[in-house]
Amino acid sequence: MQHIIDRFISYVVIDTESDASSPTTPSTKKQLVLANLLVKELQTIGLTEVNIDENGYVMGTLPSNVDHEVPTIGFVSHYDTSPDFIGKDVKPQIVKNYDGGDIVLNAEKNIVLSPNYFQDLLLYKGQTLITTNGLTLLGADDKAGLTEIVSAMEYLMQHPEIKHGKIRVGFTPDEEIGRGADIFDVEKFGAQWAYTMDGSQIGELEYENFNAAGAKITFKGKSVHPGYAKGKMINSMLIANDFINELPKHEIPQETTDYEGFFHVVGLSGSIEESVVELIIRDHDATLFQDRKDKIVAIAAAINAKFAQQFGEDICIAEIKDQYYNMREKVEPMMFIVDLAEKAMKELGIEPLIKPIRGGTDGSRLSYMGLPCPNIFAGGHNFHGKYEYVPVESMQKAVDVIVKIAELTASTDFSDN
Repeated sequence: MQHIIDRFISYVVIDTESDASSPTTPSTKKQLVLANLLVKELQTIGLTEVNIDENGYVMGTLPSNVDHEVPTIGFVSHYDTSPDFIGKDVKPQIVKNYDGGDIVLNAEKNIVLSPNYFQDLLLYKGQTLITTNGLTLLGADDKAGLTEIVSAMEYLMQHPEIKHGKIRVGFTPDEEIGRGADIFDVEKFGAQWAYTMDGSQIGELEYENFNAAGAKITFKGKSVHPGYAKGKMINSMLIANDFINELPKHEIPQETTDYEGFFHVVGLSGSIEESVVELIIRDHDATLFQDRKDKIVAIAAAINAKFAQQFGEDICIAEIKDQYYNMREKVEPMMFIVDLAEKAMKELGIEPLIKPIRGGTDGSRLSYMGLPCPNIFAGGHNFHGKYEYVPVESMQKAVDVIVKIAELTASTDFSDN
């Protein structure tokens, strides 16, 4: 497994943080450092049709080694990391033969990864874990996926006795800011279906995800000297606070699970004259998703009605933008592609964990662009923060799943599908 460790570490030490405020694709030029490295690696291991376009999308082909017709399938992951936490100067730590106890990430700052809080750690007792040093994220989301796809393609190149059809690989920028599939060329990719390697715990297999929207709520105020403010001042920060208090208090990420949707305040800034609240809206059910967006509009309308006479114009402006939709609608008509991944896991002794994604992947967007794309585990845990870790054995199992899917695709009769 050392080659997996080495490859993964070579990826995570490269800063690829994306930037939602940037209008370009990729949103940060530094992402291209890893993108170009991936191009060289794919070429080195022997893939064909390897290229990177002007927007940083990397594609390559593992040619078929069978003489009968096999569907072209794909594997996709993203190489950017989240801007929600520090992604620069990543210094991974390797914990061999994990003993089930606390892992000191940073002694100086007393940052500890503990199974008392992160109970999933106990699933990996005796295994090799890669963690952060407590000061940055790790980047297993989704550099674990990159590692697994490249390693699987390398293995298939080295083992021609494993029969497979044509396989396409695709690596995208800017997934973490919701733009990873914006200009992904599905026609150029040329696969009949694909899998994103972007899940968490070993065994995860997902074909349902949230419907998602982002909302920006701007509040206008009137600044007046506080000594003479009675009946005149409107403090936009207090109005913003009133807006947040109108949201359902228990429909938040930390109090919901499974299919339960939520409102999540992700940004709050302001002054007396103007404040901005940014939030994300999530729900698996399309009707409930629309209800949540309508709720935002209704709260804004009530605030505007309250201040209409005093302010003379709308004091609360709600801008809502859909981000992605539940891929289930596009994947269900082709459920055999989920069944194929499930069969691959079972043949490898992995218990499939089929459940909805409480988030989104490039796959959800790609599914609506004509490329049905379920999601498979990449192995990492606690993404987007200093407690992120990945078991090396999980990455190896993900490699095995990719290889097995390729093998099963070549030996399966899809004529009835």
